[in-house]
Amino acid sequence: MLQADAYGGYNDLYRADSDPGPVTSALCWAHARRKFFELADIAGNVRKGKPAHQISPIALEAVKRIDAIFDIEREINGLDADARLAARQELSRPLVDNLHDWLQEERAKLSRHNKVAKAITYMFEKEGRWQAFTAFLDDGRICLTNNAAERALRGVALGRKSWLFAGSERGGERAEAMYALVVTAKMNDIDP
Repeated sequence: MLQADAYGGYNDLYRADSDPGPVTSALCWAHARRKFFELADIAGNVRKGKPAHQISPIALEAVKRIDAIFDIEREINGLDADARLAARQELSRPLVDNLHDWLQEERAKLSRHNKVAKAITYMFEKEGRWQAFTAFLDDGRICLTNNAAERALRGVALGRKSWLFAGSERGGERAEAMYALVVTAKMNDIDP
């Protein structure tokens, strides 16, 4: 199981003929929500000097529906996998099924070049994409987003330029070892 965004670089992992076998995809709802949120961001429009009425009512409704799913996840956060699965089956599945049907209906009304249509298409674009978004409904271990992993990698991304000139390959290896120690300490609630 790989929980990530829809980055195309992972596609070979999902192929049925991959060795030793295909990896199951679980896509991140935060990435899908962000595409709608950008089209429904009233405050963002105001900051950019655009009128608030330029927001998309369809995108705003999509954000509200996705937020309802996030609300359920916040309520069941910390429960064991079986309890989360049961709650998702009872509470989240109806919302997700309804969202699916509503998104399909709305997409059928829009030009494929419309920005909202593109946000909707992101969730259905390739065969199996919707199934990857809904994998969390059938496995209580899967998170709704991969935000925790992305936050954990943020320091690596921000420090990349600083580490570019480690002095030598050996210096880079030392920096790698130190970084691994610091991150491991943090993950174990030890002040590095």
